[in-house]
Amino acid sequence: MNIFRRIGCRIYQRIFYVAMFFLPWRKADVLQGEGSLMQLPEVMKKNGAKSVLVVTDKVLNETLKLVPPLTEKLRELGLNVAVFDEVVPNPTIGCIEDGVKMYLENNCDCIVAFGGGSPMDCAKAIGARIARPKKSIPQMKGVLKVLKKLPPLYAIPTTAGTGSEVTLAAVISNPETNEKYPVNDPQLIPPYVVLDPSLTVGLPPHITSTTGMDALTHAVEAYIGSSNTRQTKRDAIEATQLIFKYLERAYQNGNDIEARNKMQYAAMIAGRAFTRAYVGYVHAIAHALGGFYHIPHGLANSIILPHVLRAFGPSAHKKLAQLATAVGIEGDRKTRALAFIQAIEDMNARMNIPNKIEGRYEIKTEDIPTIAKRADAEANPLYPVPKLMNAKELAEIVENLR
Repeated sequence: MNIFRRIGCRIYQRIFYVAMFFLPWRKADVLQGEGSLMQLPEVMKKNGAKSVLVVTDKVLNETLKLVPPLTEKLRELGLNVAVFDEVVPNPTIGCIEDGVKMYLENNCDCIVAFGGGSPMDCAKAIGARIARPKKSIPQMKGVLKVLKKLPPLYAIPTTAGTGSEVTLAAVISNPETNEKYPVNDPQLIPPYVVLDPSLTVGLPPHITSTTGMDALTHAVEAYIGSSNTRQTKRDAIEATQLIFKYLERAYQNGNDIEARNKMQYAAMIAGRAFTRAYVGYVHAIAHALGGFYHIPHGLANSIILPHVLRAFGPSAHKKLAQLATAVGIEGDRKTRALAFIQAIEDMNARMNIPNKIEGRYEIKTEDIPTIAKRADAEANPLYPVPKLMNAKELAEIVENLR
């Protein structure tokens, strides 16, 4: 990256870092622990809810039947319930507009996001459209384009990875342009969260592993960036420690409630860290790849993370060494930093996560320039990464993923 663009990026990031202290951040009310899901209906009724839109997918609603106990309890308490279970992986603008239509048709006054990252993102985007009826989703792309209070949003994660239940981001896909991009605004942070580990017990091992590595990516990218606060540093370190300790336990034994509980908490605080400190090139590349090939976000992050960390070189060694120390890795700074990256690769391998993107998600040579250009546009100047890279350098990373 040329020096003038580099200086411009760093000035932008510094101004944004200062501005973040003046934004209307909220700390979510959290119901936590096994069985906490069924405490939510009483809370919602106490908060004045009368008509609820539940945003989820058909697997959770019809196949696994995780949603019906909640909706039945809400109806028992006299609330009207509309279930929008048409959410698709990487929610599209059309999917969001269908949810908005159902919200309006049922005179809803609040939203429940029930599921992984896709239902969370879809529910947030529906709320944003309700708050800003004259703005389309593409018009809210980027930073601070909502700036208006959403309907009350209750977030119930069924994976331990995205952290979307506490973040300001909703990631949207546009299949017409093969784009995938975030809408970022503090108004998207859900004010109510339910962390019930029993909802994650049925997750297949490969979903457990890739969503868990998604959470680790959030913690690591937040920590090595230059926009941390004391709280984001604490959250990122604690999340990293918990993930190193409990992710493989949850992967090996899906019924390990303690491991599931710790992973849900780790994902939440990793999300809390990156929503203030931001992410980096791992996410920018993952979003661009997701737009082209619909690769699951957690899988993409899992594979890309060590590649990007190595590409940062010495610029990230100090902070990576600090994370390494936090998880018990010893040695001098460079040794610890490189060992930490290797530990991530080793953990991936033990959980059968590949180190390249291949098979049905194979990256096409002709797509790489556009993927790199879109990753560059998302990341620069916003993401406070240790080392700034341009589209050409990002293209080299994408090439190495093949």
